[in-house]
Amino acid sequence: MNGTDVSWWKGAAIYQIYPRSFADSNGDGIGDLPGITAHLDYVAALGVDAIWISPFFTSPMADFGYDVADYRDVDPIFGTLADFDALAAKAHALGLKVLVDQVWAHTSDRHPWFEESRRDRTNLRADWYVWANPKPDGSPPNNWQSVFGGPAWTWDGRRGQYYLHNFLKEQPQVNGHHPAVQQAFLDIARFWLERGVDGFRLDALNFMMFDPAFTDNPPAPADGKVRTRPFDFQLHKYNQSDLAIPAFIERVRALFDEYDARFTVAEVGGAESDREMKLYTAGNTRLNSAYGFDFLYADALTPAVVRDAVEKWPDAPGIGWPSWAFENHDAPRAVSRWTTPNHAAAFARMKMLLLGCLRGSPILYYGEELGLTQVDVPFEALQDPEAIANWPLTLSRDGARTPMPWKSGAPAVGFSTATPWLPVGADHDALAVDRQEADPASMLHWTRAVLALRREHRALRQGDLTVVTADDAVLAFERRLHNEVLTCAFNLSDAPVAWDAADVLIQTGHADGRLAPFGALVARKES
Repeated sequence: MNGTDVSWWKGAAIYQIYPRSFADSNGDGIGDLPGITAHLDYVAALGVDAIWISPFFTSPMADFGYDVADYRDVDPIFGTLADFDALAAKAHALGLKVLVDQVWAHTSDRHPWFEESRRDRTNLRADWYVWANPKPDGSPPNNWQSVFGGPAWTWDGRRGQYYLHNFLKEQPQVNGHHPAVQQAFLDIARFWLERGVDGFRLDALNFMMFDPAFTDNPPAPADGKVRTRPFDFQLHKYNQSDLAIPAFIERVRALFDEYDARFTVAEVGGAESDREMKLYTAGNTRLNSAYGFDFLYADALTPAVVRDAVEKWPDAPGIGWPSWAFENHDAPRAVSRWTTPNHAAAFARMKMLLLGCLRGSPILYYGEELGLTQVDVPFEALQDPEAIANWPLTLSRDGARTPMPWKSGAPAVGFSTATPWLPVGADHDALAVDRQEADPASMLHWTRAVLALRREHRALRQGDLTVVTADDAVLAFERRLHNEVLTCAFNLSDAPVAWDAADVLIQTGHADGRLAPFGALVARKES
């Protein structure tokens, strides 16, 4: 890269906020938009460039906001449109961009579009969702399975047909092929762009369109892994990822190009995610960026895993810009997933520096800057419909959605004055923000140092990346822009390794020519 492209999102650090769990301003045990606004100074002080707020739109909350009933309004649980406007105004005053989640693969079954569509087969929105007749024996039209368990089809007596839902039955699949549906989503996008949002995170975008012939999915080959859901027994060739999606993406990009400095990042999962992410971000007429599940569902963080992920995104013409996340609202906390409790503190620091050094846009999940662990939520307290349906084999998403710990010793660790919607982690009081603010050696201060380093060195934000070592223990790569070359080295093992470096800019667990278990550093390369 020549460094001339200075779009704000190229290398921007993004902070994901799950609104139910960040801060409760009105004492009902659920986080809200005013709670976020009240803590934006804290977020800005981290050194991030943007916030991404998970869905806060009107919803019956079958999937906690990812089942939208009104895309143009705020659910009363979270506040009002005026509260959103106040949040955006304060964020912009602090220099933070604001990204919102758009869920276009499905709506809530309470959305007026679906309520009209299911009424009969002749109304104006009859074809806005995916309806199909039963087989002669009354069974579903094909073998497609829902991510959350069971067939992806639910019978509706009013229409005398099945409707498709790749997730919950309360999340009917939109007919993304329909021109009027596409236009409706573009109009919604314009509504939020006019309101001043700086970009969208597009949820499950590759589920938006499907094979119109409803071809059966083939079985997945045996791979030795435990399969907890019927969904896992298939290759998802036909229920998602239709070849018509890029044409719609180009319509989205054309709309965004009418506005200055806006950003689009897609979530793309599945076995074909690498190919699809490249397809959705290719050239200058599609999305700006995409992120997949290279790390979110990885069993371990190894040099090979990181090497393989970053080398898929070379700095080459026509290749899009990657974004990276180690944790989010759908994936377990990484310190609990990738290491043991005795190494958690060191691992969290190494992991944060690694995230800050990758080529792309790093996405931090709320509380990741504190080193929050996964919470073991008991069955009787579960809220996550997937975890309830697949108990106990699916690791609950609730364990990564627990309240943000603001104040040690306070009720609900300062998140709320009421009993929170999910329990507080047993070890999260010790990780609370106020405790870490008072400790210069804390994970919170380390995160700020990492993000400050990223801001100070354009090689980390916009330079190219070359892996130089990826053995059983050590990952090392160079970041280069113009005349600046930085060497980033990480010990991903639980044993010390030899690693000498001079002109070190930042380090953790490095002394006397050795990297301690989960030690890491960034140094200027000697010319």
